[in-house]
Amino acid sequence: MKVKTIAVNGVIAALYIAVSMLIQPFGLGFTNIQFRVSEMFNQLVVFNKKYFYGIVLGVFITNLFSPLGAYDLVFGVGQSIIALLITIFSTRFIQGIWTRMIFNSVVFTVTMFLIAWELNLVFHLPFLLTWLTTAIGEFVVMIVGAPVMYYLNKRINFKKLI
Repeated sequence: MKVKTIAVNGVIAALYIAVSMLIQPFGLGFTNIQFRVSEMFNQLVVFNKKYFYGIVLGVFITNLFSPLGAYDLVFGVGQSIIALLITIFSTRFIQGIWTRMIFNSVVFTVTMFLIAWELNLVFHLPFLLTWLTTAIGEFVVMIVGAPVMYYLNKRINFKKLI
């Protein structure tokens, strides 16, 4: 892996952590109602699969500070890895940035069942209701984040940055 790729992924991980920690005091990152704004960085894999490492590292380090402890390291990081890999694999078959970002948003939304399962195990919250609330939060963040990332890409060119 090139030094530039490692450095850019380090910056992405740091940005993910910083944005997550900014919203943590508001209880919007680790509960059954989640609006973890840093999840918009998941859209980066639509532009280049090499962002996978920075996103996963950011999720892992952020989840070290989770009140759910080891559960969040397994379920939270696992959910991100699964969803990112599905999106990376799908880019071979899905053309167009907007179509890929919508697909990525749907994948992350659906895979929130893993987070709902985690919250069910830890807090005994009702699984289906928890899946619904976490999925809605994820979908909103991903869909709002899509145009943000799209327009940032126009300025930065994510594909060539890494």
